[in-house]
Amino acid sequence: MNVIDPCTAGDPDQPGCLWTNLSRAQIAHGLQALGFRVSVVVVAQLLTRHRLGRRKALKTLPLGKHRCQDRQFQIIARYRDEFLTSPDPIVSIDTKHKEFLGLLFRVGRLYTRLARKALDHDFPSAAWGVIYPHGLYDLKRNCGHLNLGLSHDTSRFACDRIAYWWQEQGRFAYPEARRVLLLCDGGGRNASHRYVFKYHLERLADRLGLELRIAHYPPHCSKYNAIEHRLFPHVTRACQGLLLTSLQVAVKAMERTSTRKGLTTTVHVLDGDDPLKEGYPEEYRETMKIRFDEELPAWNYRAVPSKWDS
Repeated sequence: MNVIDPCTAGDPDQPGCLWTNLSRAQIAHGLQALGFRVSVVVVAQLLTRHRLGRRKALKTLPLGKHRCQDRQFQIIARYRDEFLTSPDPIVSIDTKHKEFLGLLFRVGRLYTRLARKALDHDFPSAAWGVIYPHGLYDLKRNCGHLNLGLSHDTSRFACDRIAYWWQEQGRFAYPEARRVLLLCDGGGRNASHRYVFKYHLERLADRLGLELRIAHYPPHCSKYNAIEHRLFPHVTRACQGLLLTSLQVAVKAMERTSTRKGLTTTVHVLDGDDPLKEGYPEEYRETMKIRFDEELPAWNYRAVPSKWDS
């Protein structure tokens, strides 16, 4: 204990959680300096006996908690139960972090005879291009869909990707659907406070002829959105260690995203330029037709096709 005590610390909220930043070789060297004849192997056995293993920190502590957080989770659970017993889909949407194309280093290992060479610096300026993976996860069918944007992550693009998914997959998988439950984060381009997102949602409802039921997760709770733990981690795993030297390489890698529990993934590249600075008509806030819920209306609302009002 005299060897590791100076380099040992702990968590005051967890009395039994102690840690040391010494390596096994450093511990062995310290014991040898005290006159003990031990090897690294013996140190490893002693650490195992005392249940001291190499563990990384767990990202589980919330950054904050909204006073209505628990109530919003109850509302989302109620909507999910309602839609699970209906012919309507439940879609979780979010944007994965952007990916750079080129010879930039990526974490992960591959089986290969020779190690591939990457740039010694990961500067974005050295990338050949950038893609924005916009994801949709179909909870009922355990299917993921990625739209790879080449322009910008905007609210209009968020709605365009939903429209593409519906035209290519959704309307065939849910022929009797009249509604779609969209589970979103509270921030980003589909933030609950963005009027431009609601503006494009109204037009999306008209395009699809469907009622769009939107439910936002509370602040600091995006990790509970289904797409965050049912699709995106597996996409990262499918791409680990690969050098995304072209758009085609990225598409093929992401299309391989799957699990033994049946997850399948489709990928589509959406061309076109989405302006970074979006706007909406000046009178939109007064003419907005979004139907807000009575309970927590900032996070729960509906976009209904205009023809349904006539």
